[in-house]
Amino acid sequence: MIKTNHDYQNLQGSYLFSTIAKKVAAYGESHPDRAGQVIRLGIGDVTQPIAPSIIRAMHEAVDEMADAATFKGYAPDLGYEFLRSAIADEYKSRGCSIAADEVFVSDGAKCDSGNIQEIFSRDAKIAVCDPVYPVYVDSNVMAGRSGKWDPARQCYENFIYMPCTEENGFAPELPEQEPDVIYLCFPNNPTGATASKSQLQEWVDYANKIHAVILYDAAYEAYISEPDVPHSIYECDGARTCAIEIRSFSKNAGFTGVRLGFTVIPKELKDADGITLHSLWARRHGTKYNGAPYIIQKAGLAVYSPEGQKEIREQVAYYMNNAKIIYDGLKKAGYSVSGGVNAPYIWLKTPDGMTSWDFFDDLLERLNIVGTPGSGFGPHGEGYFRLTAFGSYEKTKEAVDRIIAGRI
Repeated sequence: MIKTNHDYQNLQGSYLFSTIAKKVAAYGESHPDRAGQVIRLGIGDVTQPIAPSIIRAMHEAVDEMADAATFKGYAPDLGYEFLRSAIADEYKSRGCSIAADEVFVSDGAKCDSGNIQEIFSRDAKIAVCDPVYPVYVDSNVMAGRSGKWDPARQCYENFIYMPCTEENGFAPELPEQEPDVIYLCFPNNPTGATASKSQLQEWVDYANKIHAVILYDAAYEAYISEPDVPHSIYECDGARTCAIEIRSFSKNAGFTGVRLGFTVIPKELKDADGITLHSLWARRHGTKYNGAPYIIQKAGLAVYSPEGQKEIREQVAYYMNNAKIIYDGLKKAGYSVSGGVNAPYIWLKTPDGMTSWDFFDDLLERLNIVGTPGSGFGPHGEGYFRLTAFGSYEKTKEAVDRIIAGRI
């Protein structure tokens, strides 16, 4: 009889956002007269169309594919040089020394964050924030990196959960137990919290001291507005010897439907045997991935053009205006809220001690609003709830008006 790795069945029954989609679908089937009134502020999917200059670049790339002289097949393993160089130049503009051949182009930050753990040993100790983006934990468990199930902590023994609470500003403190791999995400999903450069430097110094690797998810760096919040971990001294950075085109340029992202691995980053993590990821990347399409990489290049930068800044401003509307409206309604300043997520306390799933059900059934229960992000997410600013202005305003009028 074949055996399978079913450890991740001990985690949340199914992927968080799949569970939400099923509950919303069931609500629509049982309330067909109200299904069209549902406003979705749960999943972090963009709603504004891709910027005109980026669309033009895609059309031009499509036309190239119709000509034998300019047709492109498989992309290079790391991605096309034109895009990797543009990415490296953007890092250099922030004072970060990143070479084009240290950039690996992919189909998105979610895939990279779910796959990068394959280059680490099965017994590696994994430190994650709590609450945490579920992919970090689930993908490690799926890869067999779990150990025994600890029913008291409701997690596997190879995981170190770092509480992110109101008391510490929803930013983790250095763990007592030394990890091998540390997942950090700033601006944070789901809490919207940030780390100052001095705080992030502390993590870099710590990782170098204990010879750990930081997996830094910078998917929301385009939303940073405050000057002391770093856009990249490579703004910190020593990061090239301890950090891998993952970025996305989904949230900064609206590529959720076309998929593009990248991972940066400096060549100085080595394992205990002196092997570069760059070479390990290059082997994995080349073996299991055929490259992002040429058409999409040309669109990615347009993001870095002056016109593209202007257009995507306008889109970011649109979503951050939504975030302000949600934040101010919830405050007016009497909720305790955070986030929404350097990130498109608002993190609120559920009222009157309600569980996060009970609050989800109440918002859906009473106000026809969908959000994300905090408990789906980890134990310390219980009692909290996430709302996204990625909806349209009109729907966001309507949702906030409903919440103000219908305060529990």
